[in-house]
Amino acid sequence: MTTATAEKSSLFTPVLIGASVILMLGFSIRASFGLFQIPIATEFGWPRVEFSMAIAIQNLAWGIGTPVFAAIGDRFGDRKAILLGAVVYALGLVLSAYGTTPGEHQTWNILIGCGIAGTGFGVILAMVGRAASAENRSMTLGIATAAGSAGQVVGPPTAAYLLEFMAWPSVFMVFAVVIMASMVMLPMMRGHEPASKAELAESMATVVARSIRDPNYILIFLGFFSCGYQLGFITAHFPAFVTEMCATIDPGGMLAGLGVTTTSQLGGWAIGLIGIANISGTVLAAKLGKQYRKKTLLAMIYTGRTVIATWFILMPVTPFSVVVFSLGMGMLWLATVPLTAGLVAHMFGLRYMGTLYGIVFLSHQFGSFLGVWMGGKLYDLYGSYDTVWWIGIGVGAFSAIVHLPIREARGELQAA
Repeated sequence: MTTATAEKSSLFTPVLIGASVILMLGFSIRASFGLFQIPIATEFGWPRVEFSMAIAIQNLAWGIGTPVFAAIGDRFGDRKAILLGAVVYALGLVLSAYGTTPGEHQTWNILIGCGIAGTGFGVILAMVGRAASAENRSMTLGIATAAGSAGQVVGPPTAAYLLEFMAWPSVFMVFAVVIMASMVMLPMMRGHEPASKAELAESMATVVARSIRDPNYILIFLGFFSCGYQLGFITAHFPAFVTEMCATIDPGGMLAGLGVTTTSQLGGWAIGLIGIANISGTVLAAKLGKQYRKKTLLAMIYTGRTVIATWFILMPVTPFSVVVFSLGMGMLWLATVPLTAGLVAHMFGLRYMGTLYGIVFLSHQFGSFLGVWMGGKLYDLYGSYDTVWWIGIGVGAFSAIVHLPIREARGELQAA
């Protein structure tokens, strides 16, 4: 057995370990931007929509950049694409630290979004998938995705802590150092070619053209929209929503005993709780993806999100309801990612998995853009987030339905 073959037969390959570290650190930063909503808007006297637009543009740039960086990885090497993404990410953070106008923040968030694309799922999950055996692929994709959730656990609380004694521009500079430091993992992440020689013989243009003509690929693309809408809105606006709408923290309660004494701190910890629950939820989804149809699991996840969000918006907003919602939504948070990525790999092959998943992820980020932007815009118009919540519930139900007709079968090349 060759070294490469032995590595692929193992669950925890060097590629998976390095990828998990980069995803964890990158997403710890990405998940923290909602905590800067109030400090930046307050310092400059901006309406809520201005910084919301910056984060929305970041999400859109992330979506557009994902197939671009994935194609760079597929064509020139994954590690080069990841390093380029880290440099762009850090540059965007540094420039944002000096931004004093909405236009500057919106411009520099284009770089941040592209940097997230280069160090995020589009490139890294393809690399992890190619380095794993067919038996382990679903689980390794789940573990890598869960690593991103681990970053979400530590990122927002850490940002909230840093903001207690450090100005927000300094926190951005710390983030820039962190993302560059994560590149120490690159040497251990050596790429693996897919086993199929037939896949290697086809060009990227051929595979992409065939995929986008496939109705099943279009349904996957459409279904991923609501995931982005819900995650984008909650990540960017939930801390502010909790700060303003939640009842006062009970001074003698359990949360106060854990050091959560204000609704602002609870907002940061809510994002962390989502991340904690998502670690187990994502791994569970990946495990179930080996035994059951991925499209069915995806429909169930979107249905679960719809039910949880409906319950939350109809209930009084209290510390208890915030914790329950965070844990429930967290179980379903990124559980869609390994299933969607695995579905793309299964149906359309591994060679250009990064590019094909990146195109699907673009739909996710269109949703994120609208969730973040509409959150700020409609809040400024109506003084509440209620309308944005109900739209999220509607698109979640749409995604649950749209996954049901998908024919979960291998594409033309694999069938041949």
